[in-house]
Amino acid sequence: MLKILILYVGFCCTPLVAAGAGEDSVMLLTLRQVIEIARRQSPDVLYARHSFRSSYWNYCYYKANYLPSLNLSSTPRFNHAINVITLGDGTSRYVQQNQLTTDLSLSLDQNIPFTGGTLSVQTGLQRLDMFGSGELSYKSTPVVIGYSQALLGYNYLKWNRRIEPLRFEEAKRNYVETLELVAARAITRFFDLAKAQTNLEIARANHANADTLHAFARGRYEIGTITENEMLQLEMNKLTEESNRLNARLTVDDCMEELRSYLGIDDPRPIAVVVNDDIPLISVDAEEALWHALENSAEVLYMKRRVLESESNVANVRSGAGLRADLYVQFGLAQTGRDLGAAYKSPLNQQHVEIGIRLPILDWGRGRGQVQVARSNRDMVHTRVEQERNAFEMNVKKAVKQFNLQANQLRVAAKADDTAGRRGDVARKLYLLGKSNILDLNASIAEKDAARRNYISTLSTYWSLYYTLRSLALFDFEKRIPITEDYTLLMN
Repeated sequence: MLKILILYVGFCCTPLVAAGAGEDSVMLLTLRQVIEIARRQSPDVLYARHSFRSSYWNYCYYKANYLPSLNLSSTPRFNHAINVITLGDGTSRYVQQNQLTTDLSLSLDQNIPFTGGTLSVQTGLQRLDMFGSGELSYKSTPVVIGYSQALLGYNYLKWNRRIEPLRFEEAKRNYVETLELVAARAITRFFDLAKAQTNLEIARANHANADTLHAFARGRYEIGTITENEMLQLEMNKLTEESNRLNARLTVDDCMEELRSYLGIDDPRPIAVVVNDDIPLISVDAEEALWHALENSAEVLYMKRRVLESESNVANVRSGAGLRADLYVQFGLAQTGRDLGAAYKSPLNQQHVEIGIRLPILDWGRGRGQVQVARSNRDMVHTRVEQERNAFEMNVKKAVKQFNLQANQLRVAAKADDTAGRRGDVARKLYLLGKSNILDLNASIAEKDAARRNYISTLSTYWSLYYTLRSLALFDFEKRIPITEDYTLLMN
């Protein structure tokens, strides 16, 4: 069992804390609390939240393209000018016109994903005022049904239906991955402060011990039981430890403010971290982790999306380089009259069919070259994605291997820390009893300090690897459940 290391601000925080101040004067934070705060209000999380909201509204825009749209339009036109008018006998003459055309149209439009065309149903009314003669007339279109279709063209609706849901799912997983990476970054800052507090605790303890040993050795020196060289060595130890203590306090201040800034904490109280043994000492199976990573990772979706986008680009370029044909069909009812009643009485049939064809005859290979470039880019994307997938799989396996090894190293580091601490106590007692020399004492102090620092560093690496592995697989290996979020809460 790993022992609990509680590093209180009374031993290792800034001079702002008065001697004897209670725990209410400081903010004690455990690792779990730091992770929770970071996930809720750190700048990285706030940025990720805004990024997800942007992706959400882009996804809503995409879905709206497949739903009916109702539009009301009007384009009033006033014309007071001399224009060329073609008469009934085929001749033309200049005529002064002074007229106002007003209209109102209501249309219901629906995109057809399977074909890429657009079906519309509309109704409208137009009024013509001739100011010179005072004439007034109406034109009604009670019902008009139209359909437009690009034949042999690029069907963006079909491709978006494959790409956009993938993009939105990628945004979801990116957000969850960001939360896990934020936890890993918060862990780094947490243990930076823990290391700084540990160094200050060590420096203060070593300075106190060095001062005690220096005072004790002075008495022994005066009676001639130790040499002057040994006495000077102890005095140097005391001065060195005093310098270490001052430097360690400055480092604590810097690490404290770094953690406060990353967590977005406005509370001005000094922060002290609590390092405890609440550690999930688990072993992760590499194949299981890889399976979860391939199923859950946003990186894998990003690879799939890039492949689809490259295929879509080839289809788009190919449609623009060859034969193009656009079809527009419209049929409905229309009527005119000098009043509204007449304009809607006995409407007449109307049909309109329009086909546009474009076939490049001589383009000096431009179209073919564009298609070849798009295909080359597609093949390049396929190659890169395959390499990135292999690298991703290797990265997951490497992270699992490092994490499993780190768990064993953590056990060793905890045992070494305990053993070195007891050895340091024994060496100090032996020196006070005159049964060891200063070299043995200094060696035991150095080993004790190194073991304590190594334990904190190993613990930091363990937690960082754990959350990095969680971000890769989006799986909680402790609770055995996938990691997800309630995305509806992000829109509030």
